[in-house]
Amino acid sequence: MSVFSRFSPRLQEAIVARVGWSSLRPVQEEAGEAILDGMNVVVLAATAGGKTEAAVFPILSHLLQESTDGVAALYLAPIKALLNNQSERLGLYTEMVGLGAFVWHGDTADHERRRFLQEPAELLMTTPESLEVMLISRRVDAKELFVGLRFVVVDEIHALAGTDRGAHLMSVIERLADLSRHDVQRVGLSATVGNPNAILTWVQGTSKRTGKVVDPSEKPVSRQVLIVHRPDLRALAGDAAHVAKGIKSLFFCQTRSMTEVVAEHMRRAGTTVFVHHSAVSREERQLAEERFNHGSDACIVCTSTLELGIDFGDLDRVLQAEAPDTVSSFLQRMGRTGRRPGQTPNTTFFCETTEGVLQATALVEMAKAGWVEDVEINDRCWPVLVHQVLAMALSSHGVPMEEAWVHLSRVPDFRGIHRAEFDRLIGWMLRDRSLLMASGRLVLGPKAERRFGRRHFMELYAVFSSPQTYTVQTASGQAVGSLNQGFVDRLVDGVSCFLLGGRPWAVVSVQHNDRRVVVEAAPGGRKPTWSGFLPQFLSHVLCQRILALVTSADMPAYMGAEAATAFAAYRDAMNNILGPLRGGIEVVNGEVRWWTFAGGRVNATLRHALEAVDSSWKAVPDNFSISVRGENVGVLRLKTAIASLTDPEFWENEQLWRRVAASLPSYRLSKFQPLMPPWIEREILAHYLLDLAGAWRWLAGAEPARAPAIELVRDTVSAPTGQELKELAALRQGADLPRMTRDESRPLHWVNSAEALVAMCDALRGERTLGLDVETTIESRALCLMQIATESCTYLVDPLEVTDLAPLANVFSDPDVVKIIHNADFERAVLSRYELKIEPVLDTLVESRRLRAGEDEWGHSLKSVCEREFGLTLDKSEQTSDWTKRPLTDAQRAYAALDSEVLLRLHERFAALGVSEGAGG
Repeated sequence: MSVFSRFSPRLQEAIVARVGWSSLRPVQEEAGEAILDGMNVVVLAATAGGKTEAAVFPILSHLLQESTDGVAALYLAPIKALLNNQSERLGLYTEMVGLGAFVWHGDTADHERRRFLQEPAELLMTTPESLEVMLISRRVDAKELFVGLRFVVVDEIHALAGTDRGAHLMSVIERLADLSRHDVQRVGLSATVGNPNAILTWVQGTSKRTGKVVDPSEKPVSRQVLIVHRPDLRALAGDAAHVAKGIKSLFFCQTRSMTEVVAEHMRRAGTTVFVHHSAVSREERQLAEERFNHGSDACIVCTSTLELGIDFGDLDRVLQAEAPDTVSSFLQRMGRTGRRPGQTPNTTFFCETTEGVLQATALVEMAKAGWVEDVEINDRCWPVLVHQVLAMALSSHGVPMEEAWVHLSRVPDFRGIHRAEFDRLIGWMLRDRSLLMASGRLVLGPKAERRFGRRHFMELYAVFSSPQTYTVQTASGQAVGSLNQGFVDRLVDGVSCFLLGGRPWAVVSVQHNDRRVVVEAAPGGRKPTWSGFLPQFLSHVLCQRILALVTSADMPAYMGAEAATAFAAYRDAMNNILGPLRGGIEVVNGEVRWWTFAGGRVNATLRHALEAVDSSWKAVPDNFSISVRGENVGVLRLKTAIASLTDPEFWENEQLWRRVAASLPSYRLSKFQPLMPPWIEREILAHYLLDLAGAWRWLAGAEPARAPAIELVRDTVSAPTGQELKELAALRQGADLPRMTRDESRPLHWVNSAEALVAMCDALRGERTLGLDVETTIESRALCLMQIATESCTYLVDPLEVTDLAPLANVFSDPDVVKIIHNADFERAVLSRYELKIEPVLDTLVESRRLRAGEDEWGHSLKSVCEREFGLTLDKSEQTSDWTKRPLTDAQRAYAALDSEVLLRLHERFAALGVSEGAGG
């Protein structure tokens, strides 16, 4: 039975009468079935493949059959242009069945918003940032507006998953899910990705519904591809103008500066050209889209702003300057064409460099093989967690710390962040006055208000910054050009070097007050490097595919003559250097170059590894190679160093990689970075710039049988001070864990005589493990109490009464009895005064540090370890500064006994995690 027959009769009639369809596509049949069955769904289909209708029609059918109040369905898009493009279509679909649709984004008039809030439409179309505005705004009763929310549709979900904006989106969706009385059904619409099931898991969040990926097989479609090589930009633009003459085309460029240069050259060649990128005003972009849609002889020169699903149904050609970074982008851009009957999807690459020819060819070959990148989900997305804490602190009357954690811990992009790490972050932000605590609630502090309070906190609604332009000029005032703020934020005074206007410039100073970058001509021979601005990394897989092409004998037929010549020349030049697996090594001008073709992040990691092997070396990486210079550098020495890097223990050297993380450039990866503590900032930088696991896997030649235990550097500073722990503990009031209590039926023996001590020692023979703890005076560390726990009972030894502890010597040194101690160095120091040696020992402090390295930023006190391992708090209220007072209260005895008894439980816990008896001492 067709899913069409399950639709509401009113929707069926409208589809036939108003849309003119007599049947549904396979993707719409399959997606409609899953959505009507109540599943969370990710729908994969090519551009113009009918994904929108696949999601919207079954949702409209459901809304027609169920009463609604407030907003019942959300359609979320990553960019406003896509919303505007879809508004007419979705407006038609809702109107034809008697429902309403409303578009809310930054350009929506205020009076229209007020009218919507008074009478909400069933379908709300918006962006993640505008949704944040609605949740924070005091003018919006979010609970009333979204209490009936049933569906969330995320368009172009592959462009959001794994990014800061995606993490923001998921956090906002989970906040909406808290407001709704329903288990909100989630639908993601995506181009082809390598790991759709991971995206499904991500978008499902806390929803309890079952999930399904809808990816029906499609008939193979022929595509037209041509790669052209023009080493001169003017000639390249001229050729592109000739191709674009008399047709409608999009010309994608990788940078905004290139769009401007290419557009100017094409205009001079007589082509009608519009420019479309993020720095162009909204009015100009809309004018370009409108005139382009109604014309037949025009070209829009653009960046990725037109990569997403804006529909230019009669587009003839897609042109590409150089090559995009991913197969996904290539397919998405090509998918803008081929929508008319009889038309073929097509792309013409105009490559200025030989590297561009190589990259374009590799992308085409990977697409032909059906390979598309995975979307990497980062479950430690610190920038957005900071953003969401600030956003919740700004809303209404702030947010209780525990409530913030309960929400954030459910978001997939934060699940790798542990509670103690969150607490430590909040403690930092309170001390830094980004936050304040008022009546038990986190509210925005003066530092955050100064930074984000302008224009009614508009900068706080988005996880990205609005683009700003900086003027570039020499010290004498000569204008050189302009740079966007995202680029300028990564420049370092006296270090950075970049190209502008075809010339290399060295940065003298960045002056933020009047948005100027003062430069001087770069010295001869100084090349632009990655040291001062954020590198543009190519993936390991893409670079390895380029290596495979260069070391093969194949010559793709879709290359133009000049491109084929450049490709062949590069192959010939590398013929005696490269091998198909690990690249090769050559000596050039006194430096050794290792051609890895391992990709940007792997090469950046290998750079630090090589410099660790020999500190006299200086290594400079790019996507294809690493150049090494310094003392004693040579081919043989480099090969020896490379061989040493295949040892997994090298990559497990935590101290080394923490030093590396501390040395990374202070790139600005998030506008919230100034509010982050140093250890989080370093982790973010390390995550972006380094790939330890990938580097080791590549060196090993395959997926290792035993992957090294590699942690990207999380905390590179010392543990919190005692004062910090007290502050953090105070913050957790109201969110206390259940107390750990002692089993009152367990025998507790008070040992206060020599006879009782001997009897105890006799009873301890045959025990395999003992929990051991001591209590002392603070000033002199004099022994006041000794607690010994066995599997069946506990002994409290009073050394103030039993002055001769010699009978314990045999027990404490018995090799068959493992003593379980937390911080054994302390007990050994105290008991050594009584000539008591303790062997063998399992130190739960040592094992906690080893097993939970980087997982708990509170440190590893016995109380913290119990909280982490058992989810119970060890009540320390009976701890006293003077254990010499007698008699001890019943509560003090119970507390002291529990301190030793819990060690046996920790021993069992750590044994289950693979700790050998006696290993910790």
